[in-house]
Amino acid sequence: MMKHSIQALIITGLLMSMGASAVAQPQKKNLPPLQLKDIFELEYVSDPQVSPDGKQIVYRRVFHDIMTDRSRGHLWLVDEKGQNTPLLTGEKSYGSPRWSPDGKRLAYVSTANKSAQIFCLWLDSGRTTSLTKLQKSPSSITWSPDGKSIAFSMSVVEKPRPFTKLPAKPQGASWADPPTVIDRIRYRVDGAGYLPNAYQQIFVVSALGGTPRQITSGKFNHGGRLTWTKDSKFILFSANRNPEHEYHPRNSDIYSVNMATKKITQLTDRNGPDSSPILSADGTKIYYVGYDDKLLGYQHNQLYEMSIDGSGKRRVAPDFKHSINSIRWDEKNNGVVFSFDASGESNIGFVSPNGRSQTIMTNVGGTTIGRPYSSGSFSIAKDGTVCFTHVTPLSPAKLAKFHKGHLAETIVDLNDDLFSQRKLGRVEEIVFKSSFDRRDVEGWVIYPPDFDAKKKYPLLLEIHGGPYANYGPRFSAELQLYAAKGYVVLYINPRGSTSYGEDFANLIQHNYPGQDYDDLMSGVDAVIAKGFVDKDNLFVTGGSGGGVLTSWIVGKTNRFRAAVVAKPVINWYSFALTADMYTYFYKYWFPGLPWQYPEQYMKRSPISLVGNVKTPTMLLTGEADYRTPISETEQYYQALKLRKVDTVMVRIPGASHGIAARPSHLIAKVAYILQWFENHKKTDK
Repeated sequence: MMKHSIQALIITGLLMSMGASAVAQPQKKNLPPLQLKDIFELEYVSDPQVSPDGKQIVYRRVFHDIMTDRSRGHLWLVDEKGQNTPLLTGEKSYGSPRWSPDGKRLAYVSTANKSAQIFCLWLDSGRTTSLTKLQKSPSSITWSPDGKSIAFSMSVVEKPRPFTKLPAKPQGASWADPPTVIDRIRYRVDGAGYLPNAYQQIFVVSALGGTPRQITSGKFNHGGRLTWTKDSKFILFSANRNPEHEYHPRNSDIYSVNMATKKITQLTDRNGPDSSPILSADGTKIYYVGYDDKLLGYQHNQLYEMSIDGSGKRRVAPDFKHSINSIRWDEKNNGVVFSFDASGESNIGFVSPNGRSQTIMTNVGGTTIGRPYSSGSFSIAKDGTVCFTHVTPLSPAKLAKFHKGHLAETIVDLNDDLFSQRKLGRVEEIVFKSSFDRRDVEGWVIYPPDFDAKKKYPLLLEIHGGPYANYGPRFSAELQLYAAKGYVVLYINPRGSTSYGEDFANLIQHNYPGQDYDDLMSGVDAVIAKGFVDKDNLFVTGGSGGGVLTSWIVGKTNRFRAAVVAKPVINWYSFALTADMYTYFYKYWFPGLPWQYPEQYMKRSPISLVGNVKTPTMLLTGEADYRTPISETEQYYQALKLRKVDTVMVRIPGASHGIAARPSHLIAKVAYILQWFENHKKTDK
């Protein structure tokens, strides 16, 4: 079976109370299915933070503003009696809530003053004040242990020297904007666009407000998790301060910086990423995650321990078979709490310094409502109380909490009002053998809400991106909307997917796309064998890596009635030289540079199979996509047009790689895909 055994202690009854039983929805009659406009009604819990004493939880309530077409967040508070009350609401957005060490104050970020600023709320009086007057948005908000200071990171622009001197224009003249000169290696990023000449630096501001003090400097990015030492005199952080660091994006280390002198001390030194430093309760040990870089497409984060001065490094829990992320120190139980994915599910685990590990919570996630990817977060109090975002196949993130010795309980569900009026599709796990090597592959089927096994339904195969990512039994508005229109929806974790171990993920090392195609086709055959699929109405779509595989599929088979290729890579050679992460892809996904291995790049490019394509194919990409630039889409569209294949190109204005970042874009994506399939569905007429 696909569920991997780990050294684990599963809390008795946990899976029954919060996991597998959630797949089946109570029978609802005479209710409509999910509607496109319901996207604006969906809410979810994000970034839950439990107070130091474990008695209160503050969380971000995320909703979609139909008038501005944007997601916003308010802060709500749940007390020890389960009373759920608004804390910070209104027309603005609030986020990053962080408790002071004594639990009496709450730092947070707000856009109440046009630009994002750090605010502080006194819980006893309810009064708030702005602590900063920043020009850029702060991140990584972290209180000092003595409660006197708050550290954060922020982008600092370095004014470039002019390339040349131009003559001044006459007064009142209207000239064109001057040329832009780019000489940086990393000059644009998907979702952010073209970057200013700026670097992320660490700052500290008084908890009573004032002028922030910049602690780090230089042409390096200092960010990620910030951790104060117990005496509030040093901050631990991760950064890539190596020579030619932009050419080696995975090579980061752990550093400490002295608050008084700003002296930076390097604590780790190896070829590979080291990040997320935390301290043991006594302040003598640092725990962090990382690995020795072997230039593989996917590698697990391992847990490490070292003394506060960087000596005595050792790996903790070397037998743990999954990637360790989001580590936190558990003072009550003297160990590290962390998140990990296994078999398409996100979990919370615990490991003691002696390496003994256990699973303490499953079904974490639900903060990506479009497709069923891994997501979510958790926090832990001094008494061991854990709060987390809890997901089921039929609901986005709820707020749940757990304390050792007690079953986990859901304390906030934001979508009862909507889902009491909608009938969703049932979600069922499927495990089948790949036709390539008889390897087990896991997937899930979403049935139409009024499914009748005696009828025949069109099948929609939806493929995840990455490719180093995973789908799972998590709520997906996009896939539920397909099911609502009468499709049996199949989604699969083919080889290359994460959460099944490094070996499974790296089966596509320098071989993508490859036998993941066989896994996907085997999944389609497994569902057809159940007897309720109309074999003449098979459809396929996917985004990013899923777009790669969709275009690869139609180049290898004509069994699908129509396809939608979303934000794809069509030509690996051109992609490697136009994508925002161009210093990464050639090194980790290929044996070398494109001009050194042109045959390798071309034989794995869907454009090499375009001469075989007969399937009607829509292309759909954001015009501001810098991860898989729209030039990739344009190449495929023009190639299909030259071959006179039925095709259209749908361009999403202003959208980056994350097309669904705006609710209306998610709605449009689903609507256009459904219409394309409807246009090509085979009927008896």
